[in-house]
Amino acid sequence: MEYFFKYNLLDDDPDEIAKFFYHAKPLDRTQMRYYLKSRPEVLDSLINLQDFGNQSLPGALRQFFRLLEAPNTWDPYLHLMVEKFAARFARCNPNGSLSNYNPETIYVLCFSLIMLSVDLANPKIRNKMSKREFIRNVRRALLRMDDDLYGHLYDDIYQKGHLASCQTKQGKA
Repeated sequence: MEYFFKYNLLDDDPDEIAKFFYHAKPLDRTQMRYYLKSRPEVLDSLINLQDFGNQSLPGALRQFFRLLEAPNTWDPYLHLMVEKFAARFARCNPNGSLSNYNPETIYVLCFSLIMLSVDLANPKIRNKMSKREFIRNVRRALLRMDDDLYGHLYDDIYQKGHLASCQTKQGKA
């Protein structure tokens, strides 16, 4: 990025950098992740460029992880990414099926889906999480009964696959 700034090819402005990341294909997603980790204001701008309106939560997460590479570990950056995603998803869907869920609740649902996705996609895990276990776990985490929704979320991951499938090919979760 310093090269772009040095030769005035790009302004050192979070919105301009985000637009560059969003429209320039293909960029090295790992390098982009390292840069965004050091510049959270650019991550904000990049997430705000995405439209998650009228999408299911798993579908929106898949779109999100196609653009942004998730870290290999459960680190603070992953939590920051999901927190910002959940807030954006809530803003994009004021009248959707999750409109009565606040961003904090969507955040918990996102992590539940990420963990389910990793569980179902990881060949090293022999005893995969069942639909009943997923529903029970989410209900406990949210202290909220919405078994039909949780069941649909499980079915989406089970039928359509990993949320970050483009990363699993490279051995990443």
